[in-house]
Amino acid sequence: MLRVEHVSFEYVSSDPAGFSLRDVNVNVPRGSLTGLLGPNGCGKTTLLKLLSGVVHPQHGSIVLDGRPLTSYSRREVARRVAVVPQETHPTFDYTALEIVLMGRHPHLRPFQLEGPDDLAVAWDALLATGTGHLADRSYMTLSGGEKQRVVIASALAQAAEVLLLDEPTASLDLGYQLEIASLLSSLNLDRGSTVVLATHDLNLAASLCDHLVLMHAGRVLAYGAPADVLTPAAVQQLYNVEADIRFHEQAGHLTVTPVKRSR
Repeated sequence: MLRVEHVSFEYVSSDPAGFSLRDVNVNVPRGSLTGLLGPNGCGKTTLLKLLSGVVHPQHGSIVLDGRPLTSYSRREVARRVAVVPQETHPTFDYTALEIVLMGRHPHLRPFQLEGPDDLAVAWDALLATGTGHLADRSYMTLSGGEKQRVVIASALAQAAEVLLLDEPTASLDLGYQLEIASLLSSLNLDRGSTVVLATHDLNLAASLCDHLVLMHAGRVLAYGAPADVLTPAAVQQLYNVEADIRFHEQAGHLTVTPVKRSR
């Protein structure tokens, strides 16, 4: 449903060595859970921005359901694609319910207020993310994991088919990491959401994703199932780290253990 076709992108900058993506090709099947992996500066967040239509490629195209993303209006894109940033800093002290209701804005006419149907959708999103009890709480008083779940609820309220997440478990403790991973898996399986997430957590990606995109210096090094592309050689190429990768019987997925820096 979502394809990246020969995309090249460069930020307009005074720095002649400004970062760019180069001839990137990625296919995101409908209902899949795709992870973007790679070192800092490899292009993960830039690719998410391109997939969301925030920026447009200089060469190539992003295609959503057979149409170039640039042919959709901003409102149409917002109804189809929702973005969960790494951090959310609202300008005012909104409640969790008000944050989630913001996800309904693409479905409202100019100056239209949310109605009973929008409120019902927001409550459904809160319940789906286990945050219904937080509805009247100030967003700023929530823990990191609670905030992340509320922001994901806002994306669900947007009723988009595609969820794009940038480092969804960054700065969360181990319990919340598992909680967010379980939530994303449930949304993917129960609601059929197509999920694309950028992460540095190789174990999260191995446990959660059915497709991985390995990126380095603005290029795609490998694309495929975790068992096919997440190898010791790939980890060494990406991070200059020797790693032990094996299937964990109890966990039911590959696990990655860094051993040492390569010389």
